Amino acid sequence: MAYSMTKSIVQDKVSDASYQTIEQASENLNTVLKGYEDITMQFLTDKDLHTMVNKLRTSTDDYGKFEAQSSITDKIQNYIVGNSSITGVYLLPTQTNLPVITSGSATVTNSEALMKGDWLKGVQDAGGKAIWLDPSVEGLALFDKPNLGVARLLRDTATNTASYVVLLIVDVDSVKEHFGNINLGKDSSLAIISNNNKFVVPQEDNQLIGTDFTVSLPTEGSKAETGAMEKTDGSGGSVLAVYQTLSTVDWKLAGTIPVKELVKDANKIRLMTWAAVIVAVIFALLIGFFVIWSIARPLTQISRKMGEGSKGDLTVRSQLRKRHDEIGLLSESFDQMMEQISTLARSATQSAAEVLLTAGELSDASRRTAISAKEISVATEEIANGASSLAAEAEKGSDLTSHINDQMRLVIEANDQMVVSASDVEKASEQGTAYMASLIEKTGLTEEMTRAMVEKVDKLKDSTRSIVKILEVLNNLTKQTNILSLNAAIEAARAGAAGKGFMVVADEIRLLAEQSRQSIDVVGQITQTIQSEIDETVHVLSDAHPLFQEQIQSVKEANQIFHSVQGNMGHFVQKLDSVTSYIATLDKSQLILTEAMGNVSAVAQQSSATSEEVASLSSEQQAVSDSLVILSQKLDSVSNELKNSLSKFRFQ
Repeated sequence: MAYSMTKSIVQDKVSDASYQTIEQASENLNTVLKGYEDITMQFLTDKDLHTMVNKLRTSTDDYGKFEAQSSITDKIQNYIVGNSSITGVYLLPTQTNLPVITSGSATVTNSEALMKGDWLKGVQDAGGKAIWLDPSVEGLALFDKPNLGVARLLRDTATNTASYVVLLIVDVDSVKEHFGNINLGKDSSLAIISNNNKFVVPQEDNQLIGTDFTVSLPTEGSKAETGAMEKTDGSGGSVLAVYQTLSTVDWKLAGTIPVKELVKDANKIRLMTWAAVIVAVIFALLIGFFVIWSIARPLTQISRKMGEGSKGDLTVRSQLRKRHDEIGLLSESFDQMMEQISTLARSATQSAAEVLLTAGELSDASRRTAISAKEISVATEEIANGASSLAAEAEKGSDLTSHINDQMRLVIEANDQMVVSASDVEKASEQGTAYMASLIEKTGLTEEMTRAMVEKVDKLKDSTRSIVKILEVLNNLTKQTNILSLNAAIEAARAGAAGKGFMVVADEIRLLAEQSRQSIDVVGQITQTIQSEIDETVHVLSDAHPLFQEQIQSVKEANQIFHSVQGNMGHFVQKLDSVTSYIATLDKSQLILTEAMGNVSAVAQQSSATSEEVASLSSEQQAVSDSLVILSQKLDSVSNELKNSLSKFRFQ
C-alpha cells in the first residue's frame, strides 16, 4: 500500500510538473508560430506588395513583368532578411497568367510539386487565414532538411482579388530549439504531433517525422485538447503521457516519461516495507511461541485432567496454583468443581449404603411377616377344623335329643367332649390373639422402617438435585468459555497475521470447552441414572405403603374376629356348664334342651363362617407378605445398582 500510494503520488506530482512544463512550452511555441503567421500577415497588409502584384498581372511586356517580379522578390527578401529560421518563401499564383516567385532556398522545381497538393485549395478556402503544413507535405519533403510551412491567401483588400498564396518555409530545427532543451526526465521524449497522431517535430531524431507517435492520444471528447494519463507505448512499457494542444495550429505538444523511471526511488519504500513485514512476522512467531508456552500448554494440561475426571477419577487436581491470571482462575475453578463433585459422590455413596441397609432390614421384616402369616394360616385352619367338629357335634346333640332318655350317658360324654373342644378352641383363640398382637407390632415396625427409608430416599433425591444444579452452573461456565473462545477467534482474525497465535489459543480454549461439556454430559447422565433409580425406589415404596396399610387393616380385622371368637367361646363354655347343670332335669327341660342345641348349632355355624373368613384373611395376608418380599427384593436390587453406579467414581 505504501509503495502504491508513493507511486501514485510521484506520478501525480510528476504529471502536474510535466503538464506545467508542457503548458509553458506550448505558450512559447504559440508565440513563435504566431510570429511566423504575423510575417505572412505583413505580406497581406503590404500595399506596395499588392501594387507590384497588380503591375505584374496587368503588365503586357516582358520587361515590365520582369521588373515587377524583381521588385516583388526584393520585397520578400526584405521580410526574411535577418530571420535565419525562414529558409525560403513561395508566392504560388492562383491565376495561370502569373509566374511563381521564390526567395531564399525555395526553387521553382519544388513549387510544381507544392501546387499539386490538396493543401493549396484548403488555403484558398480559408479566405486569408494562416494554414500550417507539416514536413511530410509533398514539395516540402523535397528539401534537404525537414521544414514546416505556413501559408496564407494573398488577397488585395482594395480590389478583393487573390493573385497569390504566400508560403513561408520554416526550418524544423529552428522550431525545435524552442522546446528541444526541455528534459522531462530520463528516457523521456517530447515532440509536436499532428491531429492524426503523427510526428511533426520530434525532439531528437528527425527521421521520425510522419511516423506514428509512441502512444495513442485521444482525438475526441474532453481529453482531446489537453491532459495527462498513463499509457502503454509501442514496446509494451508503461509511460506517462502529457500533452497540450497549440492555440495557433491544430497540433499538440506531447511528452512521454517512463513510469519505471518515475517510481524507481519508490522501490526503496517497497524494500523497507518488506523488511518491516519480515520483522513483524518474526515478532509474531516469537509472541506465538510465548503464548503457546504460557497459555496453550497449561490449557492442554487442564484438558487432560478433565479427561481423567470424565472417566470417573475424582482425585485429579490441577497443579497450576501459583498463577494469578485467567489460567490460574480456571485451575482453581477446576479444583473446586472436583472437590464439590467428590463431596456429592461421597454423600450419594453413603445414602446408597443406607438405602441398601434399609432394604435389607425391610426384606428381613417381610420374611418374618410372611412366616407369621403362615403360622396364622395354620392356626386358622385348626380353628376351622374345631368349628367343623363343633358343628358335627351339635348335629349329633340335636339327633340325640330325640333319644335323650335312652342315650343320656352318650349326651354326657358328648358334653364332656364339647367342653374339651371348647377349651381347645378357647386356647387356639388366645394363641391367635397373641399371634395377631405380635403381627400388628411387627407390621407397625415395618411401616416405620418404610417411612424412614422414604425420608432417606427423599434426602438422596435432594442431593441429586444439588448435583444437577452444579452441573447446570458448569454447563453455563462451559458456554461462557466457548463464547470467550469465539471472541478471541474474532479478535485474532481482526489482528491478521499477528493474531495467528491467539487463533491457536482460541481453538484450544474451544476444545477445552467441548471436553468440559462432554465431561459434564457424562456426569449428568450418571446423575440422571441415579435420579431415575431413586425415583423408581420412591415409586416402589409408594406402591408398598398402601399394601402395608391394607395389611395392618386386615390384621386389625383378624384380631377383632379372634376377640369375637374368644368371647363366643367363653359364652359357649358357659352354655356347656348350664347344659351340665341341667342334665338332671333334662326330662323336664326337653324343650329347653332342644332350644339350647339349636343355639349350639347356630353358634357352631357362625364359628365355621368366622373361621372361613379368618382363613380367607390369612390367605390375603400371606399374599400381601409375598408381595412385600418381592418389593423388598426389588428395592435391594435397585440399591445394588445405585451402589454399582457410584462405584465408578474414585474420590479417595
